[in-house]
Amino acid sequence: METTQYLDIFIDESTEHLDTLYQQLLALEKNPQEKAIIEEIFRAAHTLKGMSATMGFEDLASLTHKLENIFDGIRYDKISVQTEMMDYLFVAVDHLNAMVEDVANGGDGKRDVADIVNQLDKIEKGENITKEESSPKKEVESLNTTTLQLDEFQLTILSESKDRGFDNHEIMVQLREDCLLKGARVYMVFELLEKMGEVIHSNPTVNELEEENFDFTFTVMFVTKEKANDIQAKLMKVSEVEEVTVTPFSLDAYKEAQDEVLDKEPRKQMKEVEATKKTTKKEVKNVAKAAPSKTIRVNIERLDILMNLFEELVIDRGRLEQISLDLNNNELQETVERMSRVSSDLQNIILTMRMVPIDTVFNRFPRMIRQLARELHKDVEIDIIGADTELDRTVIDEIGDPLVHLIRNAMDHGIETPEERAEKGKPSQGKITLEAYHSGNHVFVEISDDGAGINKEKVKNKAIEKGVITQSEAEVLTDQQAFELILESGFSTNEEISDVSGRGVGLDVVKNTIESLGGNISIDAVPGGGSTFSIQLPLTLSIISVLLVELQNEKYAIPLSSIIETAILRKEEIFSAHNNKVIDFRGKVVPLAFLNNIFDVPSDKEEVDEYVSIVIVRKGNKLTGLVVDSFIGQQEVVLKSLGDYLTNVFAISGATILGDGEVALIIDSNSLVK
Repeated sequence: METTQYLDIFIDESTEHLDTLYQQLLALEKNPQEKAIIEEIFRAAHTLKGMSATMGFEDLASLTHKLENIFDGIRYDKISVQTEMMDYLFVAVDHLNAMVEDVANGGDGKRDVADIVNQLDKIEKGENITKEESSPKKEVESLNTTTLQLDEFQLTILSESKDRGFDNHEIMVQLREDCLLKGARVYMVFELLEKMGEVIHSNPTVNELEEENFDFTFTVMFVTKEKANDIQAKLMKVSEVEEVTVTPFSLDAYKEAQDEVLDKEPRKQMKEVEATKKTTKKEVKNVAKAAPSKTIRVNIERLDILMNLFEELVIDRGRLEQISLDLNNNELQETVERMSRVSSDLQNIILTMRMVPIDTVFNRFPRMIRQLARELHKDVEIDIIGADTELDRTVIDEIGDPLVHLIRNAMDHGIETPEERAEKGKPSQGKITLEAYHSGNHVFVEISDDGAGINKEKVKNKAIEKGVITQSEAEVLTDQQAFELILESGFSTNEEISDVSGRGVGLDVVKNTIESLGGNISIDAVPGGGSTFSIQLPLTLSIISVLLVELQNEKYAIPLSSIIETAILRKEEIFSAHNNKVIDFRGKVVPLAFLNNIFDVPSDKEEVDEYVSIVIVRKGNKLTGLVVDSFIGQQEVVLKSLGDYLTNVFAISGATILGDGEVALIIDSNSLVK
């Protein structure tokens, strides 16, 4: 039987069944007696086994058959669900996921799974698994290579650091074998490193190093401007350090090495997929009874082509509207109006087709939190709200890494240990809430925790120490402005080193990524009561609503998403403060940005008007007034890139073609807010 034509369908459907297995295993861990969950897992494993056997992937079918047998035994009370067995069930699904990824990359799906099969056999026979046997450490190690394993966000941090003129180094430190206080020596090494740069990752983890759960060698990924020889010399001065090797880290070489590994064995072993919201008994039963949806799979490239064609249609629609107004022909105007209504409906349908539930991002976090909680010795649950909220596929692809880092930050710096929470009179289990919801033309994503919150004074003092702000500026900051200082480059208030949240470098990358998507991030916190990071994102990046303005004879567009309001003021209402022009806007001093000067627009007439037109724009809690010559009006436009030769043009994010054929530059107001 020729199965090649069904391969894409097999990969897609297998991925869905694996997602179900991950989700339901986590639900089972919370409700081990819930029959509906067990039935759902059994059905997913049974279907995956049949598909794999039909396609000829025998290793995949065999391992899935083992899982199916176990849950068949659980269904009929021959096997009882034990906490000790859950880690091995998760690892088994990790192996299945790796096999499917191997198939997707052109492989045969074969994999050495003898160790996990041995453990599954014990579970199937009802043998008790000891605590030592149930540790996933050996299985996880078998999934990794011998080099440092970096996730996508850590790679983003290293790439960003390289672009800013920092050097990335992999540092191997070996302690003497007669070293008695390994933890103390590790602390001294890390303290020295912190003075020279930023620790991005360590192997073993920081917790394992602190607990002296390693032999005598450890490796760190380090970002610095110091020379390799100086780093080595300083670390060698630490007592009982026998050898230090500092190796330049090449992102390109690392990715090439990972690609070679992928040819033999997929890299993504521990897929962080999880339930999209708290699973209750009622919800699980509803899932089991849910009717199949009538859907077809469409390649995203086809949707991109369709979107590009429609963007051209939007430009032509604007041109037709302009022509009909110029000709003043009733029949033509009626036809154009009807075409505008139809094309608006078509636009909504096309945008809806590109929309993807944010669930595709959210579903990785419960598994990730489960793993981090173990690593950090914390007890944390996650509550997901609004997982069905939809975003454009382009935005979805970019928002995953920032959310990963914010959640790691909440786990590492926000949520306290059970002992610390008990001392404060809190429940021993911490809680992270992940919520998404629509509001107008935006989607808001909020990550909140009930942890320690943010110490405002500590943040201010650290910002002054690092030269981010002055003492006088710190005194007039609002609470929220003080909290948002932690988003500045390299900022960190943590006194201890951690490889979980990526240090201060990462939050700056989070901010830059979100703003590059046309969004913004704000922070609110209550000392001792927790923190909330709120992200505002546009629904789509290609067609946006703008306010068209004029600067002399040139037209510019300002996205409506960043505009608070427009105003026309007398020139005498403009004041000078600290060598800047400002206005009093509703009792708040707002600086002005004169766009004619910023964009060097040539003037062909004398300024005789006593009024000025101002567009008030916002970035977080900061406001700025953009001074323009006149307002034209609101319009929907297609955002076009400036191309490869006009990258990094200050305060310009793209261009659009207007109805009369003119090109209007789209202003990036974020870069103008002071």
